[in-house]
Amino acid sequence: MLYPKEVIEKTSAWIDGDLRAKEWLQQRNYEELVQLKNAVSRYAKAFEYLLINKHLVLAAFVNAVWEDKKAFKLLMEKKEFLWAAMANYINGDDNAATFLNKNNLKHYADLAHKIQAKIRKEGDENTNFFNSGPYKAGN
Repeated sequence: MLYPKEVIEKTSAWIDGDLRAKEWLQQRNYEELVQLKNAVSRYAKAFEYLLINKHLVLAAFVNAVWEDKKAFKLLMEKKEFLWAAMANYINGDDNAATFLNKNNLKHYADLAHKIQAKIRKEGDENTNFFNSGPYKAGN
């Protein structure tokens, strides 16, 4: 499943929080890419949207990002090498980024990088010990 470059660039902007990019995607019926932002952050409703609306490649990609070997295998079986490479890149495989760049798919590598940064940022936010346990902010 190959999206036009502009669509992927708008998705990257939306991952970064650009609301105009979200509106642009929605106006052009790319709701699955709008939902991708929350699905990679493990929001069940967004992931459910992908499944219910039969965006199985994106759902498999989300699971592959979280190192689900069966999901990655599904991407490979369906010959969705682009999404498999993106998942591998997010999981630390620099060769996957090289593959994307060599095949003139830098915009997909950029999207993977934005998703990776988002996941890492969210992980860092959840590991702040000042916001956990009996010392939670606001107590």
